[in-house]
Amino acid sequence: MDSSKLYRRFRTLLIANRGEIACRVIRTARAMGLRTVAVYSEDDRDAMHVALADEAVLLGPARARDSYLNIDRLIEAARKTGAEAVHPGYGFLSENAGFAQACLDAGLVFVGPTAGMMNAMGSKSGSKELMEKAGVPLVPGYHGEAQDEATLAKAADRIGFPILVKASAGGGGRGMRIVRSADELGPAIVSAKREAKAAFGDDRMLIEKYVDNPRHIEVQVIGDSHGNLLSLFERECTLQRRHQKVIEEAPSPTLNAAQRETVCAAARKAAGAVNYVGAGTIEFVSDGKDVFFIEMNTRLQVEHPVTELITGIDLVEWQLRVAFGEALPLRQDEIRLNGHAVEARVYAENPTKNFMPSVGRISTWRLPAEAGGLRIDAGYREGDSVSPYYDAMLAKMIAWAPTRDVAIERLNRGLEESDVRGIVTNIPFLSALMTHPKVRMNAIDTGFIERELAVLTQAAPVPGELELCAAVAAILKDEQQAARAQANSPWQTFGWQPVGRRQRSFAFRVGHGPEQKIVLNYGSGPSTLLIGERELAFAITPRDGGFDLTLDGVKSSVAAVIDGHELYLRTRNGRFDLHWVDPFGGETEEQTGEDKIAAPLPGTVVAVLAEEGAKLDKGAPILTLEVMKMEQTLRAPFAGVLKSVKCKVGDIVQEGVELAVVEPSGE
Repeated sequence: MDSSKLYRRFRTLLIANRGEIACRVIRTARAMGLRTVAVYSEDDRDAMHVALADEAVLLGPARARDSYLNIDRLIEAARKTGAEAVHPGYGFLSENAGFAQACLDAGLVFVGPTAGMMNAMGSKSGSKELMEKAGVPLVPGYHGEAQDEATLAKAADRIGFPILVKASAGGGGRGMRIVRSADELGPAIVSAKREAKAAFGDDRMLIEKYVDNPRHIEVQVIGDSHGNLLSLFERECTLQRRHQKVIEEAPSPTLNAAQRETVCAAARKAAGAVNYVGAGTIEFVSDGKDVFFIEMNTRLQVEHPVTELITGIDLVEWQLRVAFGEALPLRQDEIRLNGHAVEARVYAENPTKNFMPSVGRISTWRLPAEAGGLRIDAGYREGDSVSPYYDAMLAKMIAWAPTRDVAIERLNRGLEESDVRGIVTNIPFLSALMTHPKVRMNAIDTGFIERELAVLTQAAPVPGELELCAAVAAILKDEQQAARAQANSPWQTFGWQPVGRRQRSFAFRVGHGPEQKIVLNYGSGPSTLLIGERELAFAITPRDGGFDLTLDGVKSSVAAVIDGHELYLRTRNGRFDLHWVDPFGGETEEQTGEDKIAAPLPGTVVAVLAEEGAKLDKGAPILTLEVMKMEQTLRAPFAGVLKSVKCKVGDIVQEGVELAVVEPSGE
């Protein structure tokens, strides 16, 4: 095929994606002088990537299959806007050979490898066959075309349990299950196939020997159309949960210089087997002694910023220059490794509730400035809505430093100074992970998070003296600002009174815990706060996002958000959610029946796992929802009888809708 049709200079780029990666591609493209076109679904009309682009085209309804996965509509969007090239980002259609070919057939430059390269390397099973011929070490497994359950069961028995069942197409942990015995295999295959079909439109499976206590190491590669192929060092992505990467770093703290060169040479050999063009990643698993090829991702990776920070190379810029038909600007021996970088993925999810996705409007979005080695790649802003239809990642926080220890400290400081409200995020979980002694010591494997989950998701600390005083200070600051907006008068300023002293009582509660009381004494002299028998002098100095609270001569920085009677505080002791008890009383708590199984978020019913009248043990699966492209199984809250099921497979349900009722045993 004429390479001029594959790679040529263009001026207008359509980004066939959304969220953080769309914003990240737009920034580099515009810096290179390119005109950018965004695409969006009805749910994303006001999204950040739409606002950043020069033009934007509506694709269709919220569901990805009707918008971001609709190839015909994407090609038509490019035609309407005069776009000459398409960048697929990651996820969605980024590794879809049909999309790459459709772009070429429409006369568009696809910023990535050809359809042939994708077919060869993007398929986990196909790439393994290719690597086997090329002499790249493989994990023992089955990656054949036959997909019937009997064939897969026979292969699993031959390989030996535990095994890993995973989708041949796609990634991100979707369509992947660890199976430790033969009786678990059938249900695991059914569930993995269903999830893979929903996420990638392809339910083919492969089976691998599951490596216990493994480490995940991957090598960034990039090739051009002139025969140059480079490796840009390796990343370690061992900290995972449910096969989804959580923390990534570069270079790997596990490898020495000789091992680094060995694995990078193997990666170049793997990519060279198909004369690879574009950015890609060769993934390996290590058992501590040997390194085995897992798969190739024929696209840009979520974690590419850590590689950018240790090499000084903008990978999106290099992708675009390769798509222009240019040669790579550096040789292999000119690429230098500088320092260490660590990345954390910020998700809209609740770690204390089994990482259930969180949807809603972001009411507060405060992240630290990008300075001192800190970089933030975000796809959301204050006021944006998080939809149940897409991946829950909000942003990535990346820190660079000369050493790993300092990079981790910088990243943790950035996490600690971040406040996102309106939805629940995993920021406290990420901070707990980065401060775990074994993470600092690099004494980890891919099962580390699951083993340490109880420690990493501990309940928030109980508010102490500092937090109670800060809560009062936050209310006073808020009232003072409201009063000043009405009139600039000393009579409106809290604490000012010509004569005498007055008291004002406050009560706060955390969750369903007991009330904690504090008394403000104010008037003609200095204001004080009384907690029990202890009286504390205090002063407030307002600043953006909060205030400095001086308590008995000690100044502390406090971040605060007030929403009615709900207070969020961040102090040196952590993050706290307090309820300001209505001073006029009359508060009631809504009672909910625990026998009712309700949808925790909007989603689609993909499986009903128990029949009405069935006797259930506590924790028995009842039905499965697909939420944010991941499956969530709803289970019996106690032993009993399934009284009724109020939904069927295929139903689209909203948050809070009752789906089933369990009647306790003995009733």
